[in-house]
Amino acid sequence: MAALKILVIPGSVRTGSHNVRLAASITRELALGSFEVTRISLQDYPLPIYDADHEVGSGTPRHALQLRQLIASHHGIVLVSPEYNASIPPLLKNALDWASSTTVAGDAALAAFRGRAFALASASPGKFGGARALTALRQTLELGCGALVIPRQLSVTFADKAFDDADHLSNARDLTQMRHMLRDLVDVAQRMAG
Repeated sequence: MAALKILVIPGSVRTGSHNVRLAASITRELALGSFEVTRISLQDYPLPIYDADHEVGSGTPRHALQLRQLIASHHGIVLVSPEYNASIPPLLKNALDWASSTTVAGDAALAAFRGRAFALASASPGKFGGARALTALRQTLELGCGALVIPRQLSVTFADKAFDDADHLSNARDLTQMRHMLRDLVDVAQRMAG
């Protein structure tokens, strides 16, 4: 079997974002294995606010097609989401809305979310670690998109103190939980890939 392909998507583009730092740490950890790891920035995929009428009038934006293709071409996807008002940030939700509604060559709209494994992670300076956003994100992916989301997730609390200068997780508990989550993701993705 070819190398397992894992996509890491931080749901923030803010300078100094704890979630971008967590995505970097996750990417580094995955790169230690024999996986093909890709990390993107949603800044490179600018999209208008999702509106089905936009597709009818202007067609599907090319960045939506590219994002959908990226998701569809990987065996596992790690979404690293900040928490905004106890939910998913609009940048990430909009990207998921576009990717889930876009069709390619007769595929069903949600085909890119089926047959692959998703893992969820978040980092927050608060004591909940973005867990409420992950609950909302899990609901969107599982109920809305029909995706398989692994049960184990990562919520890094007090994220302003959670990383060293090289963006490595400095807390042994967080590092262990990240490794367990990634191991579970890889196991499920390998089984799904056959």
